[in-house]
Amino acid sequence: MASFTLYHTDGCHLCEMADELLVAANVSFAAKDIMDSEQLIELYQTSIPVVEAHQGEKLFWPFDAQRLAQFIADNKE
Repeated sequence: MASFTLYHTDGCHLCEMADELLVAANVSFAAKDIMDSEQLIELYQTSIPVVEAHQGEKLFWPFDAQRLAQFIADNKE
């Protein structure tokens, strides 16, 4: 099971950057395209990319590798 969720959409260069940061951090995550859900569109259409921890904590863009690493450390299972 993924520890984190990346909310994104295709064609979003910021989302691609966030994906790369998560891959580089070597954490388990699931990517969810907000276009697959009206609810997700309403929640995140102006704020993607967003990383959500399994407890529900969210990290909104902009973030860098250091900020992401802190978020991961604070939200490890």
